Amino acid sequence: MGPAISNRFSVMEKFREVAVLRGYEQISTPVVEYASTFTNEYVGMNLQNMLKWFNSEGEIEVLRPDWTTSIARALSSQDHNLQKWAYQGSVFKTDRPGMEDHQAGIEILHMPRLMGEIESLLMASSFLKSLGITDYVIELGHTELYESLVQELDLKNEEAERLRQAMHDKKQDEVYEIALHYGDEETAKELAALVDAYGGIEVIAEYEERWKDRRDLLDMLAQMKKVAQILTESGSGEILVDLGRVKNLPYYSGMLYRGFLKKTGVVCFSGGRYDKLYDRYGGQVSAAGLAFDVDVLAEIYQEVSPLEKVCIIANLDALVYAEKLRQSYENCIVDVRVETVDPDDYDKIVEIKLIDGKYEVLEK
Repeated sequence: MGPAISNRFSVMEKFREVAVLRGYEQISTPVVEYASTFTNEYVGMNLQNMLKWFNSEGEIEVLRPDWTTSIARALSSQDHNLQKWAYQGSVFKTDRPGMEDHQAGIEILHMPRLMGEIESLLMASSFLKSLGITDYVIELGHTELYESLVQELDLKNEEAERLRQAMHDKKQDEVYEIALHYGDEETAKELAALVDAYGGIEVIAEYEERWKDRRDLLDMLAQMKKVAQILTESGSGEILVDLGRVKNLPYYSGMLYRGFLKKTGVVCFSGGRYDKLYDRYGGQVSAAGLAFDVDVLAEIYQEVSPLEKVCIIANLDALVYAEKLRQSYENCIVDVRVETVDPDDYDKIVEIKLIDGKYEVLEK
């Protein structure tokens, strides 16, 4: 209601302005999709959490639960040239309060590895700066660090999910016990240690020494280090790393990142690399992006230079005169009322009075 909705629209308009200036084109997808778009092995979303129904042909349709997957479906037949897309709109899930989340995000296709990730995060910094938000932290992770270590274990699907969830929940003892049961002690110790592999970018240096004989893991650390370096030199705020970060959807295939507001710890954006998503459509595609939580940003957004708010009090006969008077207040919010208002709601209040057959403007 009121200011909350106004702030939401302001945030979305700021996003559109920044996206246009950074060379993004606008894209939209249908709000109604087939459930199979999201429940297949490449995406792996839970049908139980979707708003769904059967259509007249007996197929399950849903309200869009994820923008990235919808856009991938829409773009799967496009030419393989560099594409930068921006979107705004709602996603719907039954496991969220109110079931509707407002998002704004970007999708970058066919840009070389790391370039897509860096552009996503520089875009995030530009957008937050446009909103006057500077007190935030960017967290970097890499899903393949965990995946590479887990490959050394003999896990079935159910056990693999148990271990992934334990790592996600930072349950170190449980991670160690599961890994030890299905592998050797060295691998179990490495996975358990990842639970605490969180902090400043110095954590990367620590693990470069720890994994000095693992070229595959060192390559992933080098990617994170390069991104952190560029973000730091670009003035994009504080950088943290979480080497134990795990993916929440199967299609993520490389670096993961998210932004936290320092004051509340709430996530205001998240994203990553998701090349695997396009495997469903038979094409090898480099893809990265992120999504902003518009509702979170709207809660803290404040107009940097709010417009002056003017109230003109006029009766029915004076409305034409009031409308002409409105034009004299350039770059102001002008509200015409028929009765006295609360002076605290306006910067200036004037009243149109008919005096001796002429309209006069009296300041109250």
